[in-house]
Amino acid sequence: MMSTPDLIDQLAAGLTPVRRLRSPMVRAAQWLLLATVVSIMLVIALGVRPDFWQCVLDQSFVLCTGASVATGVCATVAAFMLSLPDRSRAWVLLPLPAVAVWLSTIGYQCLTNWVALEPDVLSWGEAARCFSTLVVTSLPLAITILVMLRHSTPLRPVLATLTAGLAVSAITATAMSLIHGAGIRPSLI
Repeated sequence: MMSTPDLIDQLAAGLTPVRRLRSPMVRAAQWLLLATVVSIMLVIALGVRPDFWQCVLDQSFVLCTGASVATGVCATVAAFMLSLPDRSRAWVLLPLPAVAVWLSTIGYQCLTNWVALEPDVLSWGEAARCFSTLVVTSLPLAITILVMLRHSTPLRPVLATLTAGLAVSAITATAMSLIHGAGIRPSLI
């Protein structure tokens, strides 16, 4: 019978070293840099919304856009923190304050502007263009963050994936608010 130290030596003899993952903050920063590049490319390709400077003066637009950026950043950090087994599950709470502000501003805008929409403002063509832009923006971000999180701990892949989805949603909403809005009141986007 083989002794325990000999068994360990025999098992470890043929192993190759595993490359360590970068820190969660570095990986989050890398993904956020990619998200920024995708957003800039979208703005370059489609142009900034015609009423952008008017929107910047609208407090609800600035609050909603700022909250969606904060949600995206916090959810990204949370996703990468949750992907490691030695990190607390409490990281899932990081984006909640920003999400609360973001959703409350969206809800307020819908409530106050619902009646202001004229029937001919939205068309099927506009809806299809909006949907295709959403897909083009969110798909590379979603694929990239899921690939970056593929080594998540098996203990909580759902939490890491949910916060990653929240990050993609928030960053996509931010990008859409920069380009979308022709013919629609600024506070509705």
